[in-house]
Amino acid sequence: MSMSNSSPEHRAYLKKVRQEKVKVRVTQALILIIALGLWEICARAGIVDPFITSQPSRVLKTMINLHQEGVLLHHIAITCMETIVGFILGTVLGTMIAIVLWWSEFISKVSEPYLVILNSLPKIALGPIFIVWIGAGPAAIIVMTLAISLIVTILEVLNGFLSIDQEKIKLVQTFGGTKIQVLTKVLLPASFPTIVNALKINVGLSWVGVIVGEFLVSKAGLGYLIVYGGQVFKLDLVMTSVFILGIAAALMYQGVVLFEKILVKNSDS
Repeated sequence: MSMSNSSPEHRAYLKKVRQEKVKVRVTQALILIIALGLWEICARAGIVDPFITSQPSRVLKTMINLHQEGVLLHHIAITCMETIVGFILGTVLGTMIAIVLWWSEFISKVSEPYLVILNSLPKIALGPIFIVWIGAGPAAIIVMTLAISLIVTILEVLNGFLSIDQEKIKLVQTFGGTKIQVLTKVLLPASFPTIVNALKINVGLSWVGVIVGEFLVSKAGLGYLIVYGGQVFKLDLVMTSVFILGIAAALMYQGVVLFEKILVKNSDS
């Protein structure tokens, strides 16, 4: 329905929705600006020690210096590459394993205690083992990311599958539907919100996995800059890396939100 053919009430509702979105965005921007402003003021006034906490102006200066040295984009690109690869692998493998567990009740029952144990196991403890097995490098970092995100994805998607209304599944089976038809026609479409939610969760978990991996083995990346900055007491470098991480994670999350909107729009059309 176009705006010209819609009713006045519908147009008023859409206008109210747009205004609400603008208010939310403006409020979010103001909170960020005020927080950065207070941080800068407190550092300049000596309320907080800028050597320990840094300050926005020093973060910006450090960022410019790293760019002029030609290393800023290099470190960002390495971390983003590792995160995206780990994110995609964790989501795809997690969804595929969840499908296998839903398909076979026997495999699901056998693997349940192992999934629970692996989910509760501190993944950081596995880092040195991955380094010995795989070697120091991007592969070990990506495996570390998988270790953190994969089990959560499996459990999240599998719970979504199991929560689907069984009456819908029985209806398809009553009309002679095969298990693959139940999966493709009922289970996956109905589990779309669960899978998207798993994507959103994996954004944070993927960044955690990559940074932990870079803490242990990396010679480049934002995690490496954080460790190096802490070792040589360049805390401006640490805060700059954390600030860039926050921006990158927010952009990645917004990418998932945009992906969700595109899929919803295509499914409705």
